[in-house]
Amino acid sequence: MLKDLINEFLEYLEIEKNVSPLTIRNYRHYLERFLVWFCQLSPAPKPDDIDLETVRKYRLYLSRYINKNDLPLKRITQNYHLIALRAFLRYLIKKDVKTLSPEKIDLAKAESRSLKFLNREKLERLLAMPEISTIQGLRDKAILETLFSTGLRVSELVKLNRDQVNLETKEFGVIGKGGRPRVVFLSEKAVVWLGRYLKSRQDDFKALFIRYAGRKTSDLRLTARSVERLVEKYTKKARLPIKVTPHVLRHTFATDLLSAGADIRAIQEMLGHKNISTTQIYTHVTNPQLKEIHQKFHRR
Repeated sequence: MLKDLINEFLEYLEIEKNVSPLTIRNYRHYLERFLVWFCQLSPAPKPDDIDLETVRKYRLYLSRYINKNDLPLKRITQNYHLIALRAFLRYLIKKDVKTLSPEKIDLAKAESRSLKFLNREKLERLLAMPEISTIQGLRDKAILETLFSTGLRVSELVKLNRDQVNLETKEFGVIGKGGRPRVVFLSEKAVVWLGRYLKSRQDDFKALFIRYAGRKTSDLRLTARSVERLVEKYTKKARLPIKVTPHVLRHTFATDLLSAGADIRAIQEMLGHKNISTTQIYTHVTNPQLKEIHQKFHRR
């Protein structure tokens, strides 16, 4: 019964909530792990069998879980399991199924994570790495400039089509997380490199960014993983001291705007964040007043 309800919940996320396939995949993984564990306690668990004691034992199980690499689950990953469980319980209550109230499940305090972003010098080194004498190099240069110019998620970048991007108005629309539409903007440099890349294209594929290696198929659209690999390649080539990902360029986009005095609500819109609290993670590293106070009053 519980397994059927989990499947119904995942279908609900897909059809009613328009949740991304990646999020649904993650929720399936987390809830199936819970179900396998729960079935070891009770052969045929029901929704009303889920109580605070069950959750306590499950949290203990997650805390002691060792993955295939002989490593424990990070605290934030443990919380992802609980977030999925709470969402599932919320769905059950909406269907008038008797179960534990999701509000009774608290999340563990997660480890603080440092926010990675590139300063201007490191950013320029990275952007200068592609060899623009080749079509692949032009493509990669356009990708890097577009990521920094727009703050796009890598999943949003690889979905772009050629006819979607308007180089004249330097703006275009995307559908982001949760099906939320927003407008993103291109810098002058991004427009230049996108224009040079598209002018060099001799194909009719609709995807904005395509691959040039591997087997030729009807769909040559770059994958998110391919973009992650090329960013990693140029990071090593630039000999940068941190691991740079497409998301680090998104962080760099946000911190660059905030440091220049942009309004945080505007940044929230441009990033496509549902909640302002998500955007506020950037403010502690971009507050010029704090730096001025430190320089003025610190004894050294």
